[in-house]
Amino acid sequence: MPAKSDDAPSDTLRERAGGNRVKLWLLLGADRRLVAGIPLLLVAAALVVLGAVDPAPLRASANAKDPIETLFQALTTALITGVTLVVSLNQLVLSQELGPLGDQRDRMQGTVQFRRDVASALDVPASPPEPSAFLRSLVDGIGTRARRLDDLVDDCDDADACERVSAYATSLAENADEVTEALEGEQFGTFDVLSAALNFNYSWKIYEAQRISGEYETALSEEALDALDALVETLRFFGPAREHIKTLYFQWELVNLSRGILLSAVPALVVSIGGVLYLDNPETITGTFLGVDALVWVVVAAAAVSLVPFMLLFSYVLRIATVAKRTLSIGPFILRPTDRDESIDWE
Repeated sequence: MPAKSDDAPSDTLRERAGGNRVKLWLLLGADRRLVAGIPLLLVAAALVVLGAVDPAPLRASANAKDPIETLFQALTTALITGVTLVVSLNQLVLSQELGPLGDQRDRMQGTVQFRRDVASALDVPASPPEPSAFLRSLVDGIGTRARRLDDLVDDCDDADACERVSAYATSLAENADEVTEALEGEQFGTFDVLSAALNFNYSWKIYEAQRISGEYETALSEEALDALDALVETLRFFGPAREHIKTLYFQWELVNLSRGILLSAVPALVVSIGGVLYLDNPETITGTFLGVDALVWVVVAAAAVSLVPFMLLFSYVLRIATVAKRTLSIGPFILRPTDRDESIDWE
């Protein structure tokens, strides 16, 4: 099997991003409810530990300075203000879906024309309507063209050109097969569709194809050059397709975020307001649990419930921001650090 170019970046997002596998899983792959729950539990555990080792117990402070009422007053104010602001911002982002008939028609025509262009490039009657199937058919078509290019350079006269093109085509076809398999059966609305798309390093593949075409234009046959051009043309469809599906996914996630914050804000408000009204007298809560004053457990549990909307916002924005950072550029631009030399040798 031909070797991959030494300066070529990895195909999968995890390998390109580097760092810890668990960190990347928390940023992208993990269920957002889990990502919201982990820091919430850590905060609650830290507060319990602090309450257990505090030389000035919470019960004594509550009688003297009333920190419990102050805490829940601040949480109530932050909840009302924060939920209103977050939901308003989300609706502002989603407002692009609203518009006059002419704008909606232009959007429709642009989408239909793009799908026709993809179908024409893939030589199929129509491209699939489902986002995952659409990406799958596009990546599968890219893999088919890569294998055809590999077949056309098996008997080329220039050994270096043959090895270089074969390595490129083989690597591309293998990556396309992996992404196609990952997209099979996936439904839009889950991160798995976008995750599979992020594992197709199309930017580098376009650059490498253009470089091969420039370096070996005289060494390759006319048929091989045509196959390379057809491959690049199909690769160029992947960028806009991925960006469109990414935009739809972001909108989908923002809707889920707005709904989750609104649903969690109601019990959070009840608990925070209840903390102001009913925890002003610490003597109503007596006893200990696991060696810690029961008042500490009640206050920490109530504070944790009040923080749920914020933790949901934290978990969703963490994934959206990570994906946005990894997909800032469209086309053959690589924004992450690479091992390539600053001075590029074109010879």
